[in-house]
Order: sequence, then structure tokens, then C-alpha cells
Amino acid sequence: MMLVRWDPFEEMNRLQDRFLSGRGLSKQAFQVAVDIREEADAFYVDAEVPGLAADEVKVDVEKNVLTLSGERRVEKEETEGTYRRVERQYGSFTRSFSLPETVDADDISADLKDGVLELRLPKKEAPTPRKISVKPSK
Repeated sequence: MMLVRWDPFEEMNRLQDRFLSGRGLSKQAFQVAVDIREEADAFYVDAEVPGLAADEVKVDVEKNVLTLSGERRVEKEETEGTYRRVERQYGSFTRSFSLPETVDADDISADLKDGVLELRLPKKEAPTPRKISVKPSK
């Protein structure tokens, strides 16, 4: 019988590399980073979606909920080496946000540039106060 020297630290490194590389995980969901800012006339949502084309990102509004979704697929490359670390995230994503009542959901626009999806959520015009005249009864 042959004895094999076991190094627990090497085993931990191997497990950590396997876990962090994402190998063996199918369609791992990830969360897209977003920034939301408010200006006088609109809200803006900037979402990081590097590597995705405009037709790979979906934006929906239903019942005052804005939903961003899409999928970043793994690019199949022929490489000779073995990955030691894979930090880029792949898989499908979905982010949903409740819209304030002040947003005009019918006029939302989306623009994708340099891997950042910018959504413009214009505000509705504030209702103007009006006076109602009171007529005496006859």
C-alpha cells in the first residue's frame, strides 16, 4: 500500500478555486449593479450589463413595477490552459423596482451605451390646483 501525503491547505485552495470559478454550477443567477438618481424632471436608473447587446436585455413595466432581465451566456473558447479563477458572472438576471406614483410609466425610455443601460423615468406633471366656484342654490 502506498501512502499519499495529504495537505489540508492545498485541499482548501482547491475547493476555494472550484467554488469561486463557478465550475459545476448551471445558469447561476447574478444581480446586476444599479445606480438610481432623481433629478427635477425624471428618475434615472443606470444598470451595468457589460457584454450584452440591446436585444439581450428586456425592460418591462407592469402594475407600477419596472423589471430588468436578461442573460449573459458563457463564451466558449478553445484554450489550452486551466482556469484558476473565474470572476466574470454568467447566467440570467432579473431586477425589479416599484415605481413611485409620480413616474409616467408610458414614457419610459432605455438606452444602452458602453455596457451601461440607462433608463429615463420621466415624472408626471404635478396636478395644478384649480378653483371651483360655488353657486348659490335656487
